[in-house]
Amino acid sequence: MPTTLTATQDMPDTGTLQVNVNSILGSRAISGATIQIFSNSIPDQIIEEITTDVNGQTEPVVLPAPPLEYSMEPTAQQPYSLFNVRISAPGYEGLEISGAEILSGENALQNVSLMPRENALGTSEELFVIPPHTLYGDYPPKIAENEIKSINETGEIVLSRVVIPSGVRNTGNRPSVPPLLFLGKIPAPTRPSPALILIRGQNVSVPQPF
Repeated sequence: MPTTLTATQDMPDTGTLQVNVNSILGSRAISGATIQIFSNSIPDQIIEEITTDVNGQTEPVVLPAPPLEYSMEPTAQQPYSLFNVRISAPGYEGLEISGAEILSGENALQNVSLMPRENALGTSEELFVIPPHTLYGDYPPKIAENEIKSINETGEIVLSRVVIPSGVRNTGNRPSVPPLLFLGKIPAPTRPSPALILIRGQNVSVPQPF
């Protein structure tokens, strides 16, 4: 059964947190990993401690959350509660996640990959910080921009209609090409006939050699 925590006066609703732990090498599930949950406002006080099963998963932990109404419309009230999660397992480097968000009536699924100690570069615990939402975080103001922006001149000209350059003759569907020079024999179906030479559009008959 999920573990239930007492909701505070400003956290009348609840949400759940579930953690999946595996090895960063091969994605093998880590059973027996210890999960400690802290309140983001009181980071030194453990409010829940659980372990993972053979599949590397924890049971859902019920945690206090703000009212559901806070997430239905944009308000000044933050619609989620914040928690820190510390994960440790024998033979693996520890890891801590700061800022896990819990919404009313929702299950937050946190996937964690631990590094084996023999492959770790150091001995310190790794820390991941989830930044706050842009609506509630302390971010610098957005730089004001004009609604209508001018387009820089590129030097190119776009015409409003099709223009055919001078010196090019338009003949409809067929392009204008100079006359062709054809030299060869035109065979007759029954008997030899004089060969025709087409020179610049003029037919000239020449005797057929034998």
